[in-house]
Amino acid sequence: MRAPAVGGRFYPGSRSELERTVRELLARVPPGAPPAPARGAVAPHAGYVYSGFTAACVFARLAVPPLVVVLAPNHTGVCHAPGGASLWEAGAFRTPLGDVAVDEGFATALLAASPLVGADHEAHRAEHAVEVELPFLQVLRPDVRIVPLVLAWDAWPGCRDLGLALAGLVARSPEPVLLLASSDLNHYEPARVSEVKDREALAALEALDGEELLARCRRGRISMCGRAPAACVAAAARALGATAATVVDYRHSGLVSGDDDAVVGYGGVIIP
Repeated sequence: MRAPAVGGRFYPGSRSELERTVRELLARVPPGAPPAPARGAVAPHAGYVYSGFTAACVFARLAVPPLVVVLAPNHTGVCHAPGGASLWEAGAFRTPLGDVAVDEGFATALLAASPLVGADHEAHRAEHAVEVELPFLQVLRPDVRIVPLVLAWDAWPGCRDLGLALAGLVARSPEPVLLLASSDLNHYEPARVSEVKDREALAALEALDGEELLARCRRGRISMCGRAPAACVAAAARALGATAATVVDYRHSGLVSGDDDAVVGYGGVIIP
């Protein structure tokens, strides 16, 4: 059992308050087309007061399938997976809303499909980027199962290869699977700077060009923490037949804090 690491800080720590908060965020999303299946998505993972609405703009538009592969960055630096992709391969992740089961069958197949992936619980224990997505999934699909991955690198060959391995497993899955990348955008620069950098990163994502996304982050010093998860999901989605992604929301922390001197950007992306 993976216990919550940021409950009561990034999101409310009680069941009733958390469920109410998530439902209120989802209710704020402007009406549009009914929720639909998607191959992939990108959602932010900051505290809900900052990024919760952007996440809601993603999840409100998704018909959440039974199985979601969540790819997250490694913020802590803890990694014992030899290939740098840390998998929690069995059991469950706990939130105040209950337990989210890990799909052991898909996890086992992923371990066999990619030498980059290794079972590594320590990389997950203090990492928030998977956990913060789960309450949205639980509210929308209480029986959802997950395959949680934390990535400790951002080189394109690894992103491409892991994306292709995931695409192969998804293509053979007897049920629908969503590939969800957990990522914030540029960090701690003035809003006028971050907005430009964030547009550059999101444009590469819209084109499903994971290689270019990583190159832009490197050239432009764009501190998008989940660039590797997003590049993996872009590669997998392309292999599964997707041709483009849609940005459904963009904002930054300054819009909440009133401080535009050092903001963090948040983008919501859906890959149909």
